[in-house]
Amino acid sequence: MASKETPQDVFKRVITHTARALSRTEEVEVSFSADGPSVSGNRIGLPHPARALGEQEVSRLRGHADAAALRLAHHDLAAHNAAMPEGPRARALYEVAEKARIEAIGALAMPGVAQNLTAALVETCEKKGYARMMDRQTAPLADALGLLLRERLTGLAPPESGRGIADLWRDEVQAKAGETIDRLIERLGDQKAFAEVTRDLIRDLDLGDELGAEPDPSDEDGEEPDGADQPPPDPSQNEDQQEEGGEQQEDTQRGESQGSEQEDVQVRVEADDSDAPDDDDSEVDEGTTPVRPNFKPGDGDGFAYKIYTKAFDETVGAEDLCDGEELARLRSYLDAQLTQLQGVVGRLANRLQRRLMAQQNRSWQFDLEEGVLDVARLSRVVTEPLAPLTFKMEDDTNFRDTVVTLLLDNSGSMRGRPIMIAAICADILARTLERCGVKTEILGFTTKAWKGGQSRDSWMKAGKPANPGRLNDLRHIIYKSADAPWRRARRNLGLMMREGLLKENIDGEALDWAHDRLLARPEQRRILMVISDGAPVDDSTLSVNSGAYLERHLRDTIAKIQDYSPVELIAIGIGHDVTRYYRRAVTIVDAEQLGGAIVDKLAELFEEEPKASKMARGKSSPTKPTPAPAAMGGGRLGSRPVR
Repeated sequence: MASKETPQDVFKRVITHTARALSRTEEVEVSFSADGPSVSGNRIGLPHPARALGEQEVSRLRGHADAAALRLAHHDLAAHNAAMPEGPRARALYEVAEKARIEAIGALAMPGVAQNLTAALVETCEKKGYARMMDRQTAPLADALGLLLRERLTGLAPPESGRGIADLWRDEVQAKAGETIDRLIERLGDQKAFAEVTRDLIRDLDLGDELGAEPDPSDEDGEEPDGADQPPPDPSQNEDQQEEGGEQQEDTQRGESQGSEQEDVQVRVEADDSDAPDDDDSEVDEGTTPVRPNFKPGDGDGFAYKIYTKAFDETVGAEDLCDGEELARLRSYLDAQLTQLQGVVGRLANRLQRRLMAQQNRSWQFDLEEGVLDVARLSRVVTEPLAPLTFKMEDDTNFRDTVVTLLLDNSGSMRGRPIMIAAICADILARTLERCGVKTEILGFTTKAWKGGQSRDSWMKAGKPANPGRLNDLRHIIYKSADAPWRRARRNLGLMMREGLLKENIDGEALDWAHDRLLARPEQRRILMVISDGAPVDDSTLSVNSGAYLERHLRDTIAKIQDYSPVELIAIGIGHDVTRYYRRAVTIVDAEQLGGAIVDKLAELFEEEPKASKMARGKSSPTKPTPAPAAMGGGRLGSRPVR
């Protein structure tokens, strides 16, 4: 007798049929997992529905499904990529404008869809913490613009949880780009024309220097425009020649085709195989630095991060910060805490190992004269003495050519249970990945002193020159290098339990440091996972620079890694919304959830195609890049918090 369908099964089936109807194709596949909503090709990913399907839960999930289906129906990836800006902030505005256009089409045509999209938007606003953003330094312009465009295109006011961030930017956006937004309304059904006016909108908001070359009409129409053989005109002349109606200049030749992924909007570059060194004890030549492929220094608006002095910074191994006896005592304390959580972390480790081992497609070569003894063919030694010896050898797998760096925030706010959980999870992660043949590096970052240390003293003796930049002594800690076995480095993790170690955090430079170490690694796939519980804070630096100085540098560093580097970057925030900074991110409410979040996100990454491979593929055919699978949980604007 067939089992009776549960309410969740019925709901999933209804959602699937509705998504196919809205997307206008029967080929759509809808899957449900623990991740956030995502779209990849004709596949839509949605979170699992809760057991108690209340009205709010139903509307929220239907909203995510409707948004994904509308994107499949009304979004042309080739046209979208043709007008894609180059700079990260301009791309963010371009993306939210296209999202607003797609959802406005569905909301204006179907009131029920509008209600569902609003329910999904309310959840997004709450998870991103818009209500807590009280000034423009913490309120991203792109997110605010998305809410303002939705309001103008559909007439629907921002939800209560997002109204504050929209009001922070409303007057400036209206003053600079109000007329351009009116032109967007007239082109809602024409994606190409809408994209052209969106570029004007980005220029109105003072980000024209991030637009790059104007789109070439021949990329989309298949015809050579007049004057195609002429050299490209000066971009500054294009800005002066923009017509009142917002028509793009068709004689602008595009210098280089900018490849991008469907959701992550990442510029593809060929992975760099540099053997440049890091600054630990790995066997590389000193005096050279890693090469960053297509890494563009500086920001488009002239922001330049400064460091007053590096004379007092240190990169140090954990074993050098305290003696062996104290390290052994701290490790014993950590082991005692680990015993209390042994059941939980053991299950997490086993789950990760099963998922990773499943990725290893093992194959063997037989009838070899050396290798591993093939016991199944021992009889051939007697029956066929002239045959090749009975040895076998396992073929290499790409899966094992991977290195994972875990970068831990060692700031004072992590003191207590958060840092203990982080240390335990790092320990379990290193052991588990080592069993699977994946190398793991564990790093930490903090400062040597509170409120500046020797750097600030030096600045004061110099007469307190204006705008000194970063004004504290960095301390970057190597708990475990990638080449060190876990057994040799396990004691070092106890250092995180040492009183007085955790001070302030300058995340941007720490991220840059960990990224450079990964670039110097020979592995083909390099993954960087950041665990933090707050925005960068250093009282000494922030007291003599702008209030968002460190945060802005962090955003710039993240953008460069995500857009131009083969390193795959993900972040986990403990009680802190890191989705504001990272495309691939998850926010957890409690440190107790850290182990599960690490396991889930790493396992998902290993199930995806490596970023370096996708970038290399995009490099080989730059004019028509192959769409890549969407990032975890929709990636581009952040993933959902773990509940």
